[in-house]
Amino acid sequence: MQSLEVFSPAQLAGYVAFAVGIAAFLQRDDRRLRAMIGAQAFTYAVHFYLLGSTPAVVASLVTCARAFISLRTRSRAVAVLLIAANLVLGALTARSAASALPIAATTLGTIAFFWFDGISLRLVLLGATGCWLLNNVLVGSIGGTLLEAFIGASNAVTCYRLGRRATGGQRGMPRDPGDLLKKQVPASPVLRVGSDRPSAC
Repeated sequence: MQSLEVFSPAQLAGYVAFAVGIAAFLQRDDRRLRAMIGAQAFTYAVHFYLLGSTPAVVASLVTCARAFISLRTRSRAVAVLLIAANLVLGALTARSAASALPIAATTLGTIAFFWFDGISLRLVLLGATGCWLLNNVLVGSIGGTLLEAFIGASNAVTCYRLGRRATGGQRGMPRDPGDLLKKQVPASPVLRVGSDRPSAC
């Protein structure tokens, strides 16, 4: 683990990655999410290079390429090539199970980008986030650790909001509470006066 010098060039690069990553994972639009993850991954590569973590550099560059490629194609053949390249490069650079964590994260991320959308995309990315978080703690990345913790939390919140939007607010409930009232209360002349729905108190 590197010395935790808060304002070293390596840590400053990590703070930049932190800022870009926050903006990325607050996106609900998939294309914006992919593009901003590409930018964040590049800053991550610089950060890990300065920290001396070669497997993380390799994984970050593959992540960067993958994010931008996924904007142009969703070909699973391309995804398989990216996964293969990631695993080969990881085997050449990783020297322990801990140093293989970024490789696992990038593999999960590639699966997410090329096989999933919406909530499913973000759920698989949560698994990748867990791998990055543990890696960042081990290599002494301050910004990276903060980033992955924030990403995990914000991604979970986004999944929850998208889920509520998809189900109309509550599981098994109609979007409009007035629809529920109509189903439970028979129509009467009183309810029809002025409006089909009673006024809110």
